[in-house]
Amino acid sequence: MKRRLLWLLSAVLVVLLAACGTSNDSDAADESGNSGNSSEDAKRVAVVLTDKIGVNPFFQQISDGATKAADEAGLEVNVIESSDPTEIEQNLQVAVAEDYDLILTATFDAVDALTRVAEQNPEQDFAIIDAVVDLPNVKSAEFREYEASFLLGAAAGLSTETNKIGIVLAMDVPQINKYKSGFEEGVAHVNSEAEVLSSYVGSFADPAKAKEIALQQNANGADFIAAASAVSDLGVFEAAKEEGFYTSGQDIDRTTDDPEHIVLSQLKNTDVVAYDFVKEYGEGNFETGTQSFGVAEDGVGLTFVTAESESPLSDFIGQETIDKVTELKDQIISGELTVTNPLAQ
Repeated sequence: MKRRLLWLLSAVLVVLLAACGTSNDSDAADESGNSGNSSEDAKRVAVVLTDKIGVNPFFQQISDGATKAADEAGLEVNVIESSDPTEIEQNLQVAVAEDYDLILTATFDAVDALTRVAEQNPEQDFAIIDAVVDLPNVKSAEFREYEASFLLGAAAGLSTETNKIGIVLAMDVPQINKYKSGFEEGVAHVNSEAEVLSSYVGSFADPAKAKEIALQQNANGADFIAAASAVSDLGVFEAAKEEGFYTSGQDIDRTTDDPEHIVLSQLKNTDVVAYDFVKEYGEGNFETGTQSFGVAEDGVGLTFVTAESESPLSDFIGQETIDKVTELKDQIISGELTVTNPLAQ
């Protein structure tokens, strides 16, 4: 009897332990399952860049903006860098094959590849920054760079002491000529006596050629030379440091690199656009079509005028000039002043 009682107690204990074990395993599975479902349910964004992030800060901004929005909206994001333009279409196809919900790319280098891939995958959502692809499944962001260039040209026209101003441009293409047109218009708006010397590098990544051009423009009397040639800008900066003239950067605030010579920067806030597009997608507000970003939308701007800088304001520019250019900025936003869009002519 005693032996039978011990057997029954042991059997009950085994059942109780088994029940407890089943309960713990179930809880663990639920926790793991919930986490897995959350991950599986999270929408995924692929950012396909046309170059390496370290080569051009333009792409770092896109990556930063998309990543920030993804974190806030609970999305997964993967940044895919391309070694050269020939890889873009392949990387876009890979992103499609891996079932990303939104595929974001940038610049006119990606237009042809994105057009082909988007046409082949009409149910896939795409977006492109700094270029336009007119397809029903693509959202495009174009910038009114000519507005920021106008402000930069006005600052240069008010500051020059020689009445000769230079601008070094990457290539003779419509996208780059938005910089040239706005810059020249801004100079003329404030200083009818100033002459603008403009030259093309013929490449986005030839600092040696850009330096040669800048040195020649300076030898011809230009005391301010705007750099508008992407990676080639490094050559203009080097020339300015060697010869003591003044210059400006683009896309991001480059004044911090050499505040003595790089005294302004024309800004293109690609991070703002990447953030907006990804955040809209995460919140279910994403609509295809083309959006335009200018001064009013904080898409483009100028250091000391639309955005603060860690660098001190150069005496060559001066606060009086900044105040006058700020008035022009306000007039652009209000619609009182319209800067010519060279692509609409």
